[in-house]
Amino acid sequence: QVQFVESGGGLVQPGGSLRLSCAASGSIFGIANMGWHRQAPGKQREFVAFISSGGSTTYADSVKGRFTVSRDSETTVFLQMNSLKPEDTAVYYCYLIQSGNIYWGQGTQITVSS
Repeated sequence: QVQFVESGGGLVQPGGSLRLSCAASGSIFGIANMGWHRQAPGKQREFVAFISSGGSTTYADSVKGRFTVSRDSETTVFLQMNSLKPEDTAVYYCYLIQSGNIYWGQGTQITVSS
């Protein structure tokens, strides 16, 4: 069983910045592969960013150069979001992959609007 604590969501104006954090706990072994997906209203959940246990990162084309995923421990990751656009509005979900299983956080709302 894996539990998550996500924080950092909210309302921001276009061009602004936010930083999401995700702390996982529970039955986790070693450095976890973790990342973020998002789901906008009426759309399917989509990949945003990933950081491997070795520190390699991957981003969706739509956020490259604006978002940065990082970690400060085996099971805590961050998503720094800069130059936010209205189309970034969504619920952002942290996830962890371990032993072929994927575990999801509860999600945090990001709204980009003037």
